[in-house]
Amino acid sequence: MSADLRRKDLILLAADKNIEASLKGLLSRFQALGLRRITFDPYVHPERDPGCLLRSHDFLRPFVGLYEHALVLLDRAGCGRDAAERSILESQIEERLGQVGWKDRAAAVVISPELESWVWSDSPHVERALGWDRGPAPLRSWLQEKGLLEAGAAKPAQPKEAVELALKTVRTPRSSSIYLELARSVSTDRCTDPAFLKLKRCLREWFPPSV
Repeated sequence: MSADLRRKDLILLAADKNIEASLKGLLSRFQALGLRRITFDPYVHPERDPGCLLRSHDFLRPFVGLYEHALVLLDRAGCGRDAAERSILESQIEERLGQVGWKDRAAAVVISPELESWVWSDSPHVERALGWDRGPAPLRSWLQEKGLLEAGAAKPAQPKEAVELALKTVRTPRSSSIYLELARSVSTDRCTDPAFLKLKRCLREWFPPSV
């Protein structure tokens, strides 16, 4: 097979630009994730989270023969099935992907409740990416004062609301570049979110380090 006809490693289908940026940032640090360098192309579904949930198989059907693996990422919040278990939603997506030809070469990751769950760690890079060097107090202390973070909790119960209020407070414009910077800088070992752990597990199974 000629080089230009070889399959690329991975096609990514994200529900929005922030998820797309996060994946780009993570995959730029492939060694930290325990992977080999891979070739990948990211896409954003025009129907966002509901589109990824219900129609990712239609979107990805034309690419079955062009990529070794496919990965779908979306938020549970806003997908239209907010009360469902993320594992059930993932299984439904993966079943539909299998039926159009991906078989066991595709996976879905449903972030519960939303991408901002991955933002909150004790890394100093979080405050820096959010522009919190201009903040009125240490970020986690401020979140507790605002009632957004319980004492001893790892992350806010409403992570997106917490991110948006922090950005508004220090007048940092909302941008997918924030998520790109966080994904490039925060340790991948700090996040224990189940969806993030599934993402790492899939990538490591598909693209182990070169010998």
